[in-house]
Amino acid sequence: MNLLLIGVLLAIIAIAYQIGLTKSRHLAGKGNNSAALHSRPGYYGAMVALWCGIPAFLILMVWNLVEPSILKQVVLSHLPEQISAGLDPASLGVVVDRVQAIASGFGVSDTPQPYELAAAEQLARVAVIGTYAKLAVVIAAALAGLVWAKQRISAQLRARNQVEKTINIGLALCSGVAILTTLGIVLSMFGEAMRFFSFVSPIDFFFGTVWDPGFSTSGDAEGSYGLLPLLWGTLMVSGIALLVAVPVGLMIAIYLAEYASPKFRSWAKPTIEVLAGIPTIVYGVFALMIIGPFIKSLGAMVGLHINATSALTAGFVMGIMIIPFVSSLSDDIITQVPRALRDGSLGLGATKSETIRQVVIPAALPGIIGAFLLAASRAIGETMIVVLAAGNSPQLHGNPLEAVSTVTITIVNQLTGDTDFASPQALVAFALGLTLFVITLGLNIIALIIVRKYREQYD
Repeated sequence: MNLLLIGVLLAIIAIAYQIGLTKSRHLAGKGNNSAALHSRPGYYGAMVALWCGIPAFLILMVWNLVEPSILKQVVLSHLPEQISAGLDPASLGVVVDRVQAIASGFGVSDTPQPYELAAAEQLARVAVIGTYAKLAVVIAAALAGLVWAKQRISAQLRARNQVEKTINIGLALCSGVAILTTLGIVLSMFGEAMRFFSFVSPIDFFFGTVWDPGFSTSGDAEGSYGLLPLLWGTLMVSGIALLVAVPVGLMIAIYLAEYASPKFRSWAKPTIEVLAGIPTIVYGVFALMIIGPFIKSLGAMVGLHINATSALTAGFVMGIMIIPFVSSLSDDIITQVPRALRDGSLGLGATKSETIRQVVIPAALPGIIGAFLLAASRAIGETMIVVLAAGNSPQLHGNPLEAVSTVTITIVNQLTGDTDFASPQALVAFALGLTLFVITLGLNIIALIIVRKYREQYD
């Protein structure tokens, strides 16, 4: 019913736009002389459509939010007092779900009780009435908005101002949703992290060198919760990834921006960027089944023992994954360097390679460094590749040929399986997530500061 109602509303909005457009053109006179109006005719049509659609959609949204609670109260009011009084909240919720299932026509697996059938009958009746009431109220609100907005149309009405103000408010709300979502995530992680620190000292967590959490049902913080092995493994894998991605990605960007023909560039750049669209689980399987055994056999040929699952394997494949981030961002920055700088350098006798090294790259360097830091943030937050290819060994060592564990691996491990989310063994995942968020946020802030402070301004 909601989809049908939305379709009807969209049709009414389209009609409202045409009504507003037609009336404004009528006011403009023959030839649709928009000079006689404050705004162009399209703005009047858009204004009528907005007044028609926005109130109706708001009513529909509020109705859908409130309706489940009202229907639940209808069920509770039609249950016998001895039944509702003798059940705890969880059991009462089960009864309400059963009644709603019976009323919807899906039924239940066992034989329903008579009081459940009676409550379901009343619920179905109220639901039908509510559906028709919602349909009538929403359509009435849309038509009322259409009529009211149509009557307001005049040559002096500042329709453009109203439409543009509404669009600005809509864009601000969209931005607010993103900001509030981020804030909500941070606050939820912060609250759970504080609960974890009531079990484990922050000093032991941030400066501990042993990661060996104990799993118990008593709620005690058994074991060791040292962050340093996980943080070092994360930095090691990310560092290897950047050693792979930064030079390769930068060389690709320089070639595509300075040397490649337009025809080659037109298909080479999208092809490289396809790597960014491959799911990370595919990279993880590729690292586990192909790259890991290959690196192990390659090490055996030269007398080195290399684990198939190691920091080197995970970092190498992760570096391949973030090459498009480095190359695409760097290419966009290099191509923004004005052609006049290149022509001036070439006119003074510099070769093409000298111009790139001494003019183009220095001019684009702040943006390139920002691209590197953004790629580092992407590498630090990667999960599936390290879960499959890093080895999950939370040991504090400096050998990239051995298995390591990262912050993201540990978050997955701590929240997998039957977990009591009130225990420190699960709450530690929120502390780890908050730490990871702070690190990546810091890298992004540094990248923005570098780009804004050292960015070259060209006329």
